Order: sequence, then C-alpha cells, then structure tokens
Amino acid sequence: MRYLTGSFALGALRRGRTIEQFLGAAGRPDRPGIRWVEVRPSASGYLIVLHTAEDVGGEHFHDLVEFPALDSDSEEEDFGQEIATAQDESAAMAIAEASTGAAPGRWVNAGIAQDDYLDFVRAGRPPHPPATEPHQAPSDRS
Repeated sequence: MRYLTGSFALGALRRGRTIEQFLGAAGRPDRPGIRWVEVRPSASGYLIVLHTAEDVGGEHFHDLVEFPALDSDSEEEDFGQEIATAQDESAAMAIAEASTGAAPGRWVNAGIAQDDYLDFVRAGRPPHPPATEPHQAPSDRS
C-alpha cells in the first residue's frame, strides 16, 4: 500500500521521519513544472516545505529531488519554500493540507512521492491535480 493512513502518517512524523505528497502540475506551458509538499521533523517542531521543480522527468527518470528548481537561479541541491512551522504533527499536516491543497489520504513516506509523479507522467501529465482519493483495490463481493 503506497498511501499512509492518518495514524501511520502521524506515527512516521513522531518517529522523526519525513512524509510527502505529490501535488501535480505547476508552471507555464512554455516552462512546465511540478509541485510536492513535505512535512519534515525539525528541532523546533515540524517544517512544511513546498517544492516546485522543472518537469524534466519521465518513465526512466523520476527522482524528484534530482529535478532542478523551477524558479531558482541558484544551483542549490536542497531547495523548497518553507511555508510554515508547527509544534505538533497533526497541526503540521493540517497546515500543509490547507495551504497547498494536499489531500489527507495521499501522504507517503519520504522518497515515495516519485511514484505518484510516475503515475502523472504515464497519465499524460494532466493539468489537474491528482485525484483526492487514493487508488483502492476493488472489493470482492462473492
């Protein structure tokens, strides 16, 4: 299962792990980009960081942290805009969802948002954000 339940996402943060979520397309037609948000534990609580990168990936290159920043002239390896901090993990997730449009049921562990990006690529890079409900296996009603 790719997506974390709410309690698993909170538990990951409590254990000092970062969670993230792919948000979809960004930028302009002449300079396409993508966005993802992460909630990262820090010494002072939790940081909410929004990343906007050039959409330079594809089927065989989808490691989001390797993509260059969309609106940066610098060659920084670690980019992103810190949009807020929070003292507890629940507040951090709520702030991230309210300020970026992240969906409560689509949080993943660090490094897994690239799988949602790959789905985005395979779907033809739709201009709309990903579905708000995670993919669910059909139920067996026999």
